[in-house]
Amino acid sequence: MLGGMTAPTFSHELSVASALAREAGALLLSHLRAGFTVEHKTSADDPVTVADREASTLITTRLAQVFPLDGLLSEEEEDSQDRLSAARVWIVDPIDGTKEYSTGLPDYCVSIGLAVDGEPVLGVVYAPETDELFSGVVGQGVTLNGQPAPVPHVGPDWRIAVSDTEHGRELRGTALPGMKPSGSIALKLARIAAGQVDATFTMSPRSEWDIAAGHALLRAAGGELRRRDGRPVQYNRPRPHIEQGLIGGVPAALDWLEGQLRGHRLPVAHLGLTPADPAWTLLPESDRAALGGHPGVNVRHADGEVLALLVVNPGTRQVERAEGDAFHLERLTRDVTRALGTLAG
Repeated sequence: MLGGMTAPTFSHELSVASALAREAGALLLSHLRAGFTVEHKTSADDPVTVADREASTLITTRLAQVFPLDGLLSEEEEDSQDRLSAARVWIVDPIDGTKEYSTGLPDYCVSIGLAVDGEPVLGVVYAPETDELFSGVVGQGVTLNGQPAPVPHVGPDWRIAVSDTEHGRELRGTALPGMKPSGSIALKLARIAAGQVDATFTMSPRSEWDIAAGHALLRAAGGELRRRDGRPVQYNRPRPHIEQGLIGGVPAALDWLEGQLRGHRLPVAHLGLTPADPAWTLLPESDRAALGGHPGVNVRHADGEVLALLVVNPGTRQVERAEGDAFHLERLTRDVTRALGTLAG
């Protein structure tokens, strides 16, 4: 009880989101049986299919009908700034893991989250291939197909879910123990919440729709997700992209993993760097003076060292500066291209 009022249970919201996730999952499986054409937004790592669009329309249309006062944000729908005035916002990824879905791999999911005043409070993640429905509300726990999720693993042999793309290109050459590569980050977070793995991290940025539902599930299970520089993730922002890599898990595994990332000097990208960000202090004093106020400063850094710097005019996508280690500059360029589109110059 708060101020004489009972805290909301979100039981109706959870029921609606769960039914929609299953319905969307059935739609995705039907498209797999029928076949479809794969398109790409910015690169081969950024595919989209007719199934993404149809599942998004199904979910957002129904949510708008049932909860007309709530805001909506979906990866596959045109963004409306009207959502910024809503206290409650549904954040949807109709297929998290489209690359896996479009290539016949099972590691994809439907992700539906609800944020209230910028905080993730409810999450539903459905994996159609394995028929696993993860659902939960902060303060009420997590269920897997209607049954309470197991208690978290107690270590010390921590299981770390990592991006299969990041593992294939970079992480497999490191000595970080316990890595388990997979696709969808929403499904990674759901599996942590259900006790199947223990923690995760990314080197590249993600967007709100990738993580909102999984973040809510993780919080419901007693874990947390945050930016790699330690700051919290907030939702329903004007630009719904988290500008840097993320780290999350159950508390003990999360503490262990943060130490491992420092010890192995595993890098992280930070896009749109500003003087208010901790990583700004890693720039040389001359760059801090020259680039203060520039909207397109992007870096990749590790253990207090800038590995690559890419300065881009966001309006024209013109590259103004590109310097640093060739490998890390290539990785950073991929991240910036995915955020802005094809770069010029």
